[in-house]
Amino acid sequence: MQSRPLIEPCASIEQEGWLALRRALWPKSSDVEHLSEMAECIARPERFSQFVAYDSSGGAIGLVEASVRNDYVNGTESSPVGCVEGLYVAPQCRRRGIARALVDEVARWAISRGCHELASDTELHNELSWRAHRALGFEETERVVYFRRVLARADK
Repeated sequence: MQSRPLIEPCASIEQEGWLALRRALWPKSSDVEHLSEMAECIARPERFSQFVAYDSSGGAIGLVEASVRNDYVNGTESSPVGCVEGLYVAPQCRRRGIARALVDEVARWAISRGCHELASDTELHNELSWRAHRALGFEETERVVYFRRVLARADK
């Protein structure tokens, strides 16, 4: 039996492993963007929470970021709602209960903020994420396709 990972809340943008795991989860964002978002999360602990999972040697192996939303969240019936904004486990560490431990930590945090539901979303093509969400106890509530129409700027 494998030991449960050590899960630590992120208390500063210097949290060991946080930036590296964000880079892996959102590779299109620059470090400047990551650090700015991380600083906003740290500055607003009533709204945002983030946790890093560490293996027995202290290596960062998983990340979850969450928020409390008071606006309408697709598929939910209450407000406020806890939302998983990002979840990542290093590929070599998957299928060991790390994602479950991270989401359970977020669930406890969301409950402490008055939430009765935990929401999450993923892209339509990300079947791995669908399976992971179901395994973590989430139920699919709806599918949405977003559209946009680019408008000509009035100043041109």
